[in-house]
Amino acid sequence: MMKKFALITLLFFTAGICANAQDNTVKTPKGALVKVVASNPGDKIKLSDVITFDVVQKTEKDSVLFSSYALGHPLKIQVQQCQNVGDLMDALPLLAAKDSAYIKVPTDSIFKDHEDQRPPFLKKGSWLVFNVKIDKIQSLQQAMDEKNAAGEKMKASEAADRDKYIAAHKLIVKTTPSGLKYVVTQPSLKPKPLTGDTLLVNYIGRTTNEKVFDSSIESEAQKAGLNQPGRKYEPIQVIVGTGSVIKGWDEGLLLLNEGSKAKLIIPSNLGYGPEGAGEDIPPYSTLVFDVELVKVKPIKHAAPKPAPKKTTTKKRTSPKASTPQKSKVAPNKS
Repeated sequence: MMKKFALITLLFFTAGICANAQDNTVKTPKGALVKVVASNPGDKIKLSDVITFDVVQKTEKDSVLFSSYALGHPLKIQVQQCQNVGDLMDALPLLAAKDSAYIKVPTDSIFKDHEDQRPPFLKKGSWLVFNVKIDKIQSLQQAMDEKNAAGEKMKASEAADRDKYIAAHKLIVKTTPSGLKYVVTQPSLKPKPLTGDTLLVNYIGRTTNEKVFDSSIESEAQKAGLNQPGRKYEPIQVIVGTGSVIKGWDEGLLLLNEGSKAKLIIPSNLGYGPEGAGEDIPPYSTLVFDVELVKVKPIKHAAPKPAPKKTTTKKRTSPKASTPQKSKVAPNKS
C-alpha cells in the first residue's frame, strides 16, 4: 500500500513538472509568476534599459484596474532594481522586444508591512494579473536622444500653432518683452493689482487646438466634458507675482484692472515648458486662458520712494559791455 501511494505521488509530481514545462511559467525571486505568451528573438530587457510597453492590470476576477490602451498610449519607464514585486522589475528581464506575457503577482507580497493600504477588493491570498506587451527596448542614451529630437520638433511647431490660433480668431494682440501675448476683451477703470496682492480669478484654460483642460466656471467645465470630482467652482485665489502660478499668469494678471477680462496667450517658456503637464498639456504647448480679474485684495504696500531731485548748476556768464543806444527820436527834416 505504501509503494502504491509513493507511486501515485511520484506520478503527480512528474505530471506537475511536465505541466510546468509545457506551461512555460517562471517564478521570479520576488514571487511573481511569469508566462511568456508570445516569445520573440532578441536581447532581453536589462537594468537601466528604457522600455515602451502596453499593460492591462486586472483582478483575478477580470475586473480591469488600469489599461494603457484606455489611456490612449503605451507607458515608458526605465528598468530599475526591484523594490516590490508589484513594480514588475524582476519580471521584465525575462522579456524581449515584441514579447507578450501574463504575469501574476501575489497581493500579500505587495502589501507586506503596510496592510492598512490594502484595498477591500484585494483579499489576502489574492493575486493581481498583468497582461504585458513589450513594444520597444532602448538604452538610456537612445531614449534621451529620441526625446530630445521629439522635443525639438514640438518646439519648432509651437510658434506656427500659436500664430495659426491668433489668425483664426482674428485677434489683435499686444506682446510683452517676455513673449506673452494678450488682448483685453472687457476693460475696466478700477485699480490694477501690485505684486503680493491676492486676486480672485475666473478662468477657462485651453490649448491652441481648442481643447479645454481646466476651468473655474462650472458651466464651461460641463460644456467641455471635464471630469473634476469634488471641484468647487468659484474664482481661485492667486497671490500674484510670487511664483504661486505659472509665469504667464503672474505677468499677465498684473497688466489687468480689477473687473476686466482678457485673453492671455502664454508661450511654453512662461507655462509648463518642455515637460508639459499631464495628458492634456503636451511639452512645448502654448496655452490660452480667458481670465476675469474678479477682485483685488490689496496688501499694505510700502509708499514709493520719491524720485531724487535733480540739482541744476547755473552757468556763469561774463557781463556784456554796454553799447550806446540809438535815439528813438526821428531826425528833423530841413
